[in-house]
Amino acid sequence: MTAAQQPTLYFIGVTTGQSSIMKVFPAWAQFLGLAFAQIKGIDFPVHAAPAAYREAVEFIKNDPLSLGALVTTHKIDLFDACQDLFDEIDPHAALMGETSCLSKRDGRLVCHAKDPISSGLTLDAFLPPRHFETSGADVFVMGAGGSCIAMTWHLMQASRGLDRPSRIIVADRDAARLEEIARLHRLFNPQFAVQYRQVVDASDNDQILSELSPGAVVINATGLGKDAPGSPLSGKAIFPQRGIVWELNYRGDLVFLEQARHQQEARQLQVEDGWNYFIHGWTQVIAEVFDIAIAPSGEQFDALSQIAARFSQR
Repeated sequence: MTAAQQPTLYFIGVTTGQSSIMKVFPAWAQFLGLAFAQIKGIDFPVHAAPAAYREAVEFIKNDPLSLGALVTTHKIDLFDACQDLFDEIDPHAALMGETSCLSKRDGRLVCHAKDPISSGLTLDAFLPPRHFETSGADVFVMGAGGSCIAMTWHLMQASRGLDRPSRIIVADRDAARLEEIARLHRLFNPQFAVQYRQVVDASDNDQILSELSPGAVVINATGLGKDAPGSPLSGKAIFPQRGIVWELNYRGDLVFLEQARHQQEARQLQVEDGWNYFIHGWTQVIAEVFDIAIAPSGEQFDALSQIAARFSQR
């Protein structure tokens, strides 16, 4: 990492060079009046050493033209390694123990968790009106990382009234991750019905899938299909009738997405990929880092979506 020569936004991930944002950002920057800015990727392996995260955060904090970062995959690990480096931690980040965005204000490094906003905007855009209220459907999330924490927080909110899942099931291989998300859920809403299932392989996820109600929402939040090849389900998995299937990724081998599309007609599935999540996630962070307003819907947002579509890898 070398000193930035122009205002720079960093993308901290695993395979950042393969992301559409590397082509989308310059076009967005022109549209938003940020033509002076650039984006750079910083790649770490999954669960990198804490010292590696600290080196990156200290660099961004101390380099004048390094304005902030979007963090993906490493949201929890980076937060755990760098809490003492943040001058300010926003309420969502403090509650959820993660960071998806770093920004600077008056020389202070601020840690944000934007996923509760971006995942909520994405979910509410594709869920049918009053879906949970009218169907009593479950939600099954595979992967207990930062994205799962954010979206389950959104779905548990009392402000949703009756439009909340009958139950949420969270599955992960890591018992410690399940214990941590259970602790957070008790803070979010201690009365909410949540099951935590430690899984060993895809057949365990297949079994949970078979237990779901019609209309259930099934979410791949494992990173499989992008950060690592494959799917959390086996080829024998059967999706719930009239289920809503959300693959958080929009690029990679996307085996899970193809599994859902293969059953889409027979099981009457609504199948969603991660493209709109990508748009919401990045626009929320760009607005924060560059201290500009970007509406989550409307004419400006539609224009940004159309610009991004020109570079889509879907």
